[in-house]
Amino acid sequence: MTDNTTSTLKSYVDSATGAAQSALGSLTGSTADKVQGENRRDEAAAKDDLSHSIGKLGPVNVAPSGAASVDDERRTQGSWDQTVGSTKEAVGGLIGAEGLKQQGARQNQAGKGLEAEGQLSDYGSGVADRAKGAVGGVVAGVTGDREGQERYRAQHDIGKTQERSAEMDIQRQANA
Repeated sequence: MTDNTTSTLKSYVDSATGAAQSALGSLTGSTADKVQGENRRDEAAAKDDLSHSIGKLGPVNVAPSGAASVDDERRTQGSWDQTVGSTKEAVGGLIGAEGLKQQGARQNQAGKGLEAEGQLSDYGSGVADRAKGAVGGVVAGVTGDREGQERYRAQHDIGKTQERSAEMDIQRQANA
């Protein structure tokens, strides 16, 4: 439902088409076909990367399509609790206040759990909105409902933005 410059599915189709064209060029000895196929495959890889990119400013996420979503409050609160908890842990360790250190560790762990709940919620909502938008857009297209198509496209794109944002945060934490 996103425009063709950020469609993940289209990038996969273009990549396969490029690979086939390049292989055909190799088999037939056509340098032009081989080069065109490789260029198409490279362009598809760039589009795939773009379809997974998200700009994030605090709890607001923006996709290349212009769609925006706001993080579940639990993600923001959980992240804040982790920061405060880590600070308490560090200060408690520095001044020898074991109680403060342990309180910070508990708050940090609770924050991680809260953030994970928010991430899962956003991911699930994003997947659902993306699917509803895709299906609704097809039905609206078949029935000629242009306004409906736009509404469903927006729902799809917001869902994709929400899903990608949660994926990005989950991946960042997995790599930490």
